[in-house]
Amino acid sequence: MEQDHLAESLNDLFTNVSTMIRGELQETNNVLELVEKMNTRVAEEYKGFGDVASGLTIFVEQLKCKSGSFDEYVQQIDTIEQQVTEFEAVISMLDKCFMYSG
Repeated sequence: MEQDHLAESLNDLFTNVSTMIRGELQETNNVLELVEKMNTRVAEEYKGFGDVASGLTIFVEQLKCKSGSFDEYVQQIDTIEQQVTEFEAVISMLDKCFMYSG
């Protein structure tokens, strides 16, 4: 009878330990499933960022091409600005000459 009680107690112990281990394994599986879902979500988010970055790269390249076509005009404006500065200097000299002669 005592052996039956001991066997029953050991059986209960092993059953309880087995149930506990199963519960912990299920918890681990649940955590892993959550991490997998989070990974999938983050991957989708970063894919979107990659698409945006790719679009921005193309946009910047287009802007570079457009701004390159303005270089000629910028040079012309610089030349005109230099000529205006020289013209202002000539006018200033003429103005001084007429002031002294008048």
